[in-house]
Amino acid sequence: QVQLVESGGGSVEPGDSLRLSCVASGFSQNNYAIGWFRQVPGKEREGVSCISGADETTYSADSVKGRFTISRDKAKNSVDLQMNNLKPEDTAVYYCVVDFWVEVEAFCKGRDGYSGRGTQVIVAS
Repeated sequence: QVQLVESGGGSVEPGDSLRLSCVASGFSQNNYAIGWFRQVPGKEREGVSCISGADETTYSADSVKGRFTISRDKAKNSVDLQMNNLKPEDTAVYYCVVDFWVEVEAFCKGRDGYSGRGTQVIVAS
């Protein structure tokens, strides 16, 4: 059974940094894409940054390019999201999501996959 456990959310001020971590279990194949999505009440879930399990190709939304970096630790079966220069519009619940046999950009722009329970990020003065 696929399980994803997120950690690292919190409340910070604009310009600060946070690092989210997701530990994945329940699968062993390499043909997957995993990433971070976010959602605010009343809006659809948005793909933030995603990475391919096969070749570590990454995709990031334009809104976070240059500020957020996704990375994967194969030994720990984890994926981290380093978020720098946070803005109030980054406030959301962040979910770790994984899906299989999908291309990373299509996955990050889509709505499918197995999701964790999420971690709250609040950016406010």
